[in-house]
Amino acid sequence: MTINIERRRLIVGGTLGLGMLMLPGGRGLAAELLGARGFTHNVASGEPGMDSMLLWTRYVPPGGVDEVRLDAEVALDAGFSRVVSGGSLRTGAYRDWTAKLTVDGLRPGTTYWYRFIAPDGSRSPIGRTRTLPEGPVDRFGLGVFSCSNLPMGWFNAYAHAAARDDLDLWLHVGDYLYEYGIAAYKAHDRIATREVMPAHDHEMISLADYRLRFACYRADPDLQQLHRMAPMVALWDDHEITNDSWEGGAQNHQSSEGDWNTRRAAAMQAYREWMPVSEEPWKRYPIGSLATLYRTESRVLARTRPAAAELAAAHQAADPDTALRHFRDGAWQDPSVTMLGSEQESWLARELRRDAAGSAWQLVGMGTIIGRTLMPEQMPGWVRPEAGERVADKFRREVRASRQGVPMWMDRWDGYPAARSRLLRAAQQADADLVMLAGDSHNAWAYSLAECGQAAGVEFAGHSVTSNGMEGQLAADPADVARAFVATNPELAWADTHQRGYMMIDITPQRVTGEWVFMRTIKARSLELSGTHRLSVEKGRRRFDA
Repeated sequence: MTINIERRRLIVGGTLGLGMLMLPGGRGLAAELLGARGFTHNVASGEPGMDSMLLWTRYVPPGGVDEVRLDAEVALDAGFSRVVSGGSLRTGAYRDWTAKLTVDGLRPGTTYWYRFIAPDGSRSPIGRTRTLPEGPVDRFGLGVFSCSNLPMGWFNAYAHAAARDDLDLWLHVGDYLYEYGIAAYKAHDRIATREVMPAHDHEMISLADYRLRFACYRADPDLQQLHRMAPMVALWDDHEITNDSWEGGAQNHQSSEGDWNTRRAAAMQAYREWMPVSEEPWKRYPIGSLATLYRTESRVLARTRPAAAELAAAHQAADPDTALRHFRDGAWQDPSVTMLGSEQESWLARELRRDAAGSAWQLVGMGTIIGRTLMPEQMPGWVRPEAGERVADKFRREVRASRQGVPMWMDRWDGYPAARSRLLRAAQQADADLVMLAGDSHNAWAYSLAECGQAAGVEFAGHSVTSNGMEGQLAADPADVARAFVATNPELAWADTHQRGYMMIDITPQRVTGEWVFMRTIKARSLELSGTHRLSVEKGRRRFDA
């Protein structure tokens, strides 16, 4: 089915009220200049509990107002004849006119409708949300998204998921937006009408930049509809800050761009303003006795520097194979490196022990893939000529490293093997039925995770909403590429390396089933699918069966 709506440019204009460019007096410059007022970015909900929910909106008042009070209503019906909860809050230019309110006293497993009311009596769009269930649960549906690059395509995955009636909660595992300016993308990769601000070669660096980019993304109608229809649990990965970020810096942060900690703080502030999230860095969400979902932070609070420089040096050595073996047995195995930090590692291990005794499944939302991935021997020969020698040489280096047992992705859990072992051992010791839910790679993967030769759980790794996968660099049949990856990697049960979309995770007491949903296109606005793929893990098996 194709959606016929007017195409529009997602840029700063008369329909987009932005209050992020701050004057010395604290007023929103863009809001003053553009003239847009009212509820500019619809509504959203998140941080679900059995008896509570966080509600979000954005309201720009008439000019000359520094602060405004909003009221919220929560009802059991869309007509608001049975209002059961609500509250009041204040917002201002100091938080870009975004507003968040947590309401409690709600009933478990119940659908609610909510709206905000401005001082002039105007009302926001009506949102729908649902609290988490309590006690025995027969089924729960979770939609999982990652890697949503607005200039590269339409958010058809969001639109398709929002139209479903079998999903209870959204999980966004990162790269909700991207920091790059338009000039960073090749013209044939992007859609000209889907521009974002700051524009051209200007990437997000300052608080104003991050707020502006969020405002552009959140103006997308399909993303607005997704947020309006169900609550979201969201965690950031790197592009919400900048590429390949860690506690002390990032691949895409240079000294000419200012202080890293200032940039990181700006990114975190804008994210927490514009997203329906709490200030808690990590959190657990009990889904009755059926499952527990964990939101993690693995990017900028405690992640240590990846060993990319050490690996690059090994490749440049006079005897690369020997240097790679030394890297494999030395720097790569350093137990001091961490993705989560010791505090969060301890928290997650403790929660897994507690929840494994009280819920059937333990689902961990993670920004990056934990499954181990080696580069297939065939890949350098499959590179498209137009991709260039630089890509082919990169693949050759990754093949050389893989022959020595060094996996592909130092920025993911592949680059943190000691920390990976600690997490998987914690799951084994807790007797947990571990299900990892991850994104980041832009492609689709399913891993049977192992530690010390024993099954440790499974991973459903999702493909991107719009970001390019590796298919653009390869001339081979995608089915051949997938087979090569599966044949090369003992943990890998299945892969797809060329399609966009999202995952649907269906949870029952007996099994967890993952469905990768593939959109036919992202270059036109459409709900048509090219197909799906499903895999299940049975309770107690902790691996995918062939």
